[in-house]
Amino acid sequence: MKLTKSEVAELQRQVSARGGRVDSARRARLVLLLAEGDTWAEIRSKLDCGDSFISRWRRRFESERLAGLFARHKGRSRYKLTEPLEARVLAWTTKHKPADGSTQWSSRKLAQALGGGISHMTVSRIWAKHGLKPHRLEGYMAANDPNFEAKAADIIGLYLKPPQHAVVFCVDEKTAIQALDRKDPVLPLSPGRAERHGFEYYRHGTLSLYAAFNTKTGEVLGKTTERHTSAEFVAFLADIVANQPVNQEIHVIADNLSAHKTQRVDAFLAANPSVHLHFTPTYSSWLNQVELWFSKIERDVIARGVFTSVTDLKRKLMKYIRHYNKQAKPVKWKYFNTSRRITT
Repeated sequence: MKLTKSEVAELQRQVSARGGRVDSARRARLVLLLAEGDTWAEIRSKLDCGDSFISRWRRRFESERLAGLFARHKGRSRYKLTEPLEARVLAWTTKHKPADGSTQWSSRKLAQALGGGISHMTVSRIWAKHGLKPHRLEGYMAANDPNFEAKAADIIGLYLKPPQHAVVFCVDEKTAIQALDRKDPVLPLSPGRAERHGFEYYRHGTLSLYAAFNTKTGEVLGKTTERHTSAEFVAFLADIVANQPVNQEIHVIADNLSAHKTQRVDAFLAANPSVHLHFTPTYSSWLNQVELWFSKIERDVIARGVFTSVTDLKRKLMKYIRHYNKQAKPVKWKYFNTSRRITT
């Protein structure tokens, strides 16, 4: 096979082009190898190809020269998304269930059910465009408190416009924290491998963590107890009062746990008129900012912690609180539409 100087230059350009197509460079190299006199066996070894590949592109080049090296087949055209097609996919996704008894659609199951040449990628594109995620499931709890709006407005008002010369605390207890110790050693994190814990563990006991989250500074006052009765709650309220200036107005946001509404609590409030207790609506713990901090200490300390005793668990919890308070940050609470649902 003989090549002109211009053909050699163009073929070498295609072979060495960094931004070119791999298949075009492979065909150009084939022609150069044929021109250099390489045998088919040598070409098969260098290009990792078969005889049909060599024969086909050799005939193409001999009949059409450089123009013959361009592939004829451009691939299947992308399925166009039309409004009727999108409406059909959305209707099936939201109003029908798979015939095999599955609780939700997969893209492949829905494409098979719709038929008509619709691919599962087309279904996935339509889902992504409209924000549909059939594989996801979220839980919710509906608040049944008849005074929901009034109580919620009271709590949100304390966050957005707290009383002057007063401090606002979000208080709750994280109960039954287990002091779990692993029977097998923890295998540490390493490149390409996550940290691993053994499945078997020892239970050394439990304790409860009381926490008061200062909504202005983000600092946390913490205390651990063996139980979470009304007596412990009152004792924790006394600790909050002791850590504030004398006669400081203290507003405490708490949930509707029965231990928060006993005669012992009423007696404490009567003896400490500067303390005001505000209860969140029923099933509305999301209004209590301390729950956000509890989720943080759960992730950072409790979930993956190894504790040799209840005392060790207490020590690590309190150590975390002390370090957290050195760089505490308040929650940036925002309510964007005060005219909807909750009124002030």
